[in-house]
Amino acid sequence: MANHLYDAVFEPHAASRTAFLHLSDGTTLSHQDFAGTTARLAATLAAMGVAPGDRVAAQVEKSPTALALYAACLHAGAVFLPLNTSYTDQEVAFFIQDCAASVLFCDPARAAQLETGVAETSGCLVTMAADGTGSWQTRHPSAPPVKAERKGDDLAAILYTSGTTGRPKGAMLSHDNLLSNAAALVDLWGMTAADTLLHALPVYHSHGLFVACNVSLLAGARMVYLPKFDPDQVIAAMPDCTVMMGVPTFYTRLLASSAFTSQASQNMRLFISGSAPLLAHTHQAFEDRTGHRILERYGLTETSMNTSNPLNALRKPGTVGLPLPDVDLRIDHAEPGAAGEIQVKGPNVFKGYWGLMEKTADAFTTDGYFRTGDLGEIDADGYVTIVGRSKDLIISGGLNIYPKEIETIIDAQREVEESAVIGLPDPDFGERVVAVVVETAKDAVDPIALKNILARSLAKYKLPKEIITIDTLPRNAMGKVMKKDLRDLISRKHLGMEH
Repeated sequence: MANHLYDAVFEPHAASRTAFLHLSDGTTLSHQDFAGTTARLAATLAAMGVAPGDRVAAQVEKSPTALALYAACLHAGAVFLPLNTSYTDQEVAFFIQDCAASVLFCDPARAAQLETGVAETSGCLVTMAADGTGSWQTRHPSAPPVKAERKGDDLAAILYTSGTTGRPKGAMLSHDNLLSNAAALVDLWGMTAADTLLHALPVYHSHGLFVACNVSLLAGARMVYLPKFDPDQVIAAMPDCTVMMGVPTFYTRLLASSAFTSQASQNMRLFISGSAPLLAHTHQAFEDRTGHRILERYGLTETSMNTSNPLNALRKPGTVGLPLPDVDLRIDHAEPGAAGEIQVKGPNVFKGYWGLMEKTADAFTTDGYFRTGDLGEIDADGYVTIVGRSKDLIISGGLNIYPKEIETIIDAQREVEESAVIGLPDPDFGERVVAVVVETAKDAVDPIALKNILARSLAKYKLPKEIITIDTLPRNAMGKVMKKDLRDLISRKHLGMEH
């Protein structure tokens, strides 16, 4: 039987004895080893009665077995639901009940408290530890698993959005959504069987699972598969790798290590960054240290990758590059000359939100473009720049203010490690601009001097009414600044005082 994504990504390697995963303990798994684990997991799913289209959730630690579970779900025709390991019991209960998951794989330490939520869906709970062992191994099938027939339009996965503006929504991704995107990226990034990917990302997120793993498998590349990002481990592994995919935090932490030198990275051909904006000074510092220009790209939970800076042409710092060849991207300008919402159409765009027909309809334009909610601009060369999120837009005195414009200037100052500009309620203007700044270890921010610097480049209505220093900015698991949480934090602590 044909199984669209599985046949392209996993099936071609199943009998190969070539190396696939190099682990942190020094062991190596071949594709054949991995296929054996996948087959056992597929048999487990069959023994539990999982049928094509059923949802299988997993809140487990990163391991080769966790990756094999994804492959097994594709083999069984199930819809895979990877969950962040930091989600609370209540959050997990919501997700599995919302999509009526048939099975939840979880860490043994959390099984007892998650049983109630699973019971309410009439589903099964099985455990999978970080070493791959667990109660899943005790499920004995009566017959070998049969590969399910799946077409390009069938669901492969559901990924829940962060829910910063309401209840989380389950983005439905098809086999072709994932395969078409991986195929485009293999070509754009020049991935081949000669590559070894340094994989230190989590595998509950689109970046680490669908981008990193699907691209590597489709290209026939190997992976150095680390349990998490540790600068020392990453630097030690780098001489044996050629490509690294990471979030900006990875690169700032590498730069903070004296062991990270141009010699350490001399075997690398490509560093890729995404999931959050890369600061311009990080981009420059990385190039100064290593000679490598980090390649930035732009994607979303609902779309995987939309744009990428080119491999063999100009990579513009501060931009996320050009639209992928099969992605139609446009800017919806509410006002002439202003930034507008980025809208995309293509085979990468998801099928909609699980069980939310109205939300799905609202997410698309009448001519079929997905409304990303991101504000952006396209320059004369076609490169896309992300200005911010539409929900982060500040409207003060009836005028639109884009935080990114202000943050770019603040971040360029020597004494600033990073910043976030937010809007807080104001009785006169509706919202007032507030800049929240993290200072470097060596220098302190002078709010008056910083305001004077901003005044040289920005209209008066864009200037922050307050500049507040803070130790760290709240971020999600992929390094994005959580501005809703930041606004709540600033309001709660009553830090909104004029400096």
